[in-house]
Amino acid sequence: MIRHHKKMLVFTSIVTLLPIVIGLLLWKHLPASVAIHFGADGQPNGYSSKIFAVFGLPFILLLLHFSCAVITNIDPKSKNISKKVFRGVLWICPLVSLVVCNMIYVYNLGYLLNTAFIGGLLIGILYLILGNFIPKIKPNYSIGFRVPWALCDSENWYHTHRFGGKCMVIGGIVLIATSPFQNVWILLVFAIIPYILPVIYSYLYYRKTMD
Repeated sequence: MIRHHKKMLVFTSIVTLLPIVIGLLLWKHLPASVAIHFGADGQPNGYSSKIFAVFGLPFILLLLHFSCAVITNIDPKSKNISKKVFRGVLWICPLVSLVVCNMIYVYNLGYLLNTAFIGGLLIGILYLILGNFIPKIKPNYSIGFRVPWALCDSENWYHTHRFGGKCMVIGGIVLIATSPFQNVWILLVFAIIPYILPVIYSYLYYRKTMD
């Protein structure tokens, strides 16, 4: 699968590393100790050197980017992963790199950021996109709700992912609608529920078919 998307992989890798260029342009304006981690109150509670913030984070995300591509490529059921879905996988880390690294730059340049609001908005948009893709995903070991009850039964997989797609869309709408009032704990709850409900649904469907 990778050999058919070499150009896309190269392009998305460049995008993943783009924050390095932005960081170099801002180098003189960034503090020596850069805030890179934030607590539940939105205040920084983790710092790193400027070198790690500008170079290290994008390279870590690049390694994760390659890992996602390779894992998806060697999936025993990779034939069930459509080209559109694989292209979507290739864009996850580049977008995360652009958003996270630039948020870090903006904060360390002295601009106030409501991390919970931005996080809720971005995750909500991501869930809306995923909610429209997930119902179309066929059984595989890399993408989707890969619980054993769904992997061993195509009907369970189909119904679980249809239900999961609805959960993601509803979750995305809720996250976007509540983003102005978000705090980190509420954000985590709303972000996790759309993943938990399909797992429960899949198990209940399995128990129902076993009766």
